[in-house]
This record gives sequence, C-alpha cells and structure tokens, in this order.
Amino acid sequence: MDLKEIQNLIKFVSNSGVAEVKLETGDIKITIRTTLEGNSPDITYVQQAPMQQAIAAPVAAAPVTAAPAAAPAADENSKYVTIKSPMIGTFYRKPSPDKPVFVEVGSTIQKGDVLCVVEAMKLFNEIEAEITGKIVKILVDDMSPVEFDQPLFLVDPS
Repeated sequence: MDLKEIQNLIKFVSNSGVAEVKLETGDIKITIRTTLEGNSPDITYVQQAPMQQAIAAPVAAAPVTAAPAAAPAADENSKYVTIKSPMIGTFYRKPSPDKPVFVEVGSTIQKGDVLCVVEAMKLFNEIEAEITGKIVKILVDDMSPVEFDQPLFLVDPS
C-alpha cells in the first residue's frame, strides 16, 4: 500500500463511524482505531517479523487430516475465476432499492458488464466484469461490508 491509499483508508474509517478496522496485506498489518469523540484515529503499523512466519508454518502443517477433505472442494472451485472487491466498502447487488439486481447465479456476463456496486466514502463504485462467463456463485450478501481483495463472485469462464 502506498501513502495515498492509507490516507484514503483513514478518511473512510473516520467518516464511517466504525470503531476499528484491521487490514493485512502481505507483510504489513494496519490497524486504525477511531476515538469515541470522533477525533483523529489512532494508527498502528505492524510489520511481521520472520520469527512469526517460522512459527506459523508448523501450525499450518499440523492438520493433515483436514487437507484431503478440503482438496475436492478446492479442485472444484479451481476452474472458476474469482472476482474480488477492489476496495473496502459496502456491497450492493442493485443500483438502487427499487431496481432489479445486476446479476443472479446463472447469469451470463460479458467483459465490462456491471456486476455490483461497492459504496465507499459516500461514492458508489460500479464493479465491472473483467472476463466473459457465467456467474456460478455470489459470495457476499447484499448490503454487507466487504474488505479489500475479498472474493465477491465465482465465474465460470467457459
């Protein structure tokens, strides 16, 4: 993340009324906490130490019995393309409450079609399809908060 993205995130958290937001990208963890009076947020930057990564590896390797059970589901979903949220905000399936949803499960989409809207800092951002295909699954409920890079849709590109 660059400084401008962090500043935009701070502004969003300050204006949203959310008490705390945690964001993890790569080796960087960012926590933003707002105060009750609405003053400027407290910001904590944490960079993971290599020792933490070494500790996490044995823990991930321990549940060997769970991996084979999850493998068929992972193989099944591997043929699909995941469309992810490009920002933090609120996910909407409709352009407005009185309009129909943009897409349903089974809808055929073309590159450039609007799939949903993510509202961030009072701006409604249309999320467009980057591929042509068929919607297999909608992974987020309408009017739910979404994180940056959170999966929104599974699309079958065939």
